[in-house]
Amino acid sequence: MTDPTTTAPTTAQLDWLLNELVERLPGAREAVLLSSDGLLLSASSHTGQERAERISAIASGFSSLARGAARQLAANEVRQTVVEMDNAFLFVIAAGNGACLSLVSDAEADVGLVAYEINRLVRQVGPHLSALPRNRRPAAPGFSGGENG
Repeated sequence: MTDPTTTAPTTAQLDWLLNELVERLPGAREAVLLSSDGLLLSASSHTGQERAERISAIASGFSSLARGAARQLAANEVRQTVVEMDNAFLFVIAAGNGACLSLVSDAEADVGLVAYEINRLVRQVGPHLSALPRNRRPAAPGFSGGENG
């Protein structure tokens, strides 16, 4: 049996995948990979640390709300959550065991294409994401790293 930690993508590989996704999708602004509890694991390069953490928290909240709705509606698993706003779309999709991928796009983006591409990426790398350790991104300057932080 293969040790899953030996096949997990590195931070640089995850950052590259997210950068490539944002660059090739017209209208895509930024993408983040997060743990199911909202901890930022990786982000596209032009997304600042604070913004990436906020997107992670938002995506985690929507993911949790969607899972709760699915339980109440006896609808099994949530495939993806898409939030349409005046000037943007927020996509949240499960990406392996305990991870989510979130992408923010302009309102003019082709929603079908974005959904297709993020699902394709998750199918390709999702099985490797369950082995990711937490705290993948460096702490912001001045962060103590303690539990009470």
